[in-house]
Amino acid sequence: MLSDKLKEETQNNHQLLEKVLVGQLKAIRTPHEYVNLLKTFYSYFGGLEKRINEVIDTRLLPDNVERRKTQAIANDIANLGGEVSLMASADDLPAINTHLEALGALYVIEGSTLGGKIISKMMQQQLGADKGMTFFAGYGDKTGQMWDTFKDALNGQPQNTEQEAVVIAAANQTFLKFGEWFDKTNQRVPIDLAS
Repeated sequence: MLSDKLKEETQNNHQLLEKVLVGQLKAIRTPHEYVNLLKTFYSYFGGLEKRINEVIDTRLLPDNVERRKTQAIANDIANLGGEVSLMASADDLPAINTHLEALGALYVIEGSTLGGKIISKMMQQQLGADKGMTFFAGYGDKTGQMWDTFKDALNGQPQNTEQEAVVIAAANQTFLKFGEWFDKTNQRVPIDLAS
C-alpha cells in the first residue's frame, strides 16, 4: 500500500524534521515563544494549503475542507495575543502542481495530527495552561479515524508505481522544505546531536 511506502520512504526526512521540532518544543518556556512556533506552522501550512487547494480533486478527497489547519493555528495565535505572519510562498514551498503532489503534501500535514496530543500535553506542562492548543488537538477523538480515512483515499488513487513516486517525492519535499522554513524563520534552536 502507498501509505506504507510513504512511511518507509519518507522516514529519514520525517525524523530530521521531528528532531528539529522536538528540540524547538523542549526549549519553549513562555507563551511568546510558543506563539513564535505557531507562526512558523501558520506561515508554512498556510502557504502549503493554498497550493493544495488549487489542485486537489475534491471528488477524490471529499472531506478536504475539514482537513485545513491554517485557521486553527490562527485562532491559537490570536488566543495567545499574537498576530499571524505572512504565509510562505514561491521557493519556500514544495512544487504542488497536480492532485498527486497535493496528496504527498497532505500526507505530511495529516500525519502531523497524530503527534498533536503529545505536543499539546508537553506544551500544557511547560506553559502551565491549555490555552492555544486547538491546532495540536487535531481532530480530537476523531484523529485516528480521520487519519485512516485519509490513508484509504491515498491508497486508492495512484494507478501505478510512477504515480506513487510522484506522491512520495512531494511528501519528501514537503518535509525538507518545512525544515528549511524553520531555518529561514530563525525558529531553530541548537540541537545536541549526541543526545
